[in-house]
Amino acid sequence: MKAVILAGGLGTRLKPFTEVIPKPLLPIGEKTLLEVQIEQLKRNGFDEIYLALNYKADYI
Repeated sequence: MKAVILAGGLGTRLKPFTEVIPKPLLPIGEKTLLEVQIEQLKRNGFDEIYLALNYKADYI
């Protein structure tokens, strides 16, 4: 199965954190939000995962 993670938003509701770090890379416990999402998708049978990037794409 295929999945798309929308990870290109500005994250304005999470300012000031997202001024330095893009929202997908914000920590949730010991992992980033993006890592948690990818792990959950893999666990549920998704084998192709695509990222739709825009804001601070070079960091991701």
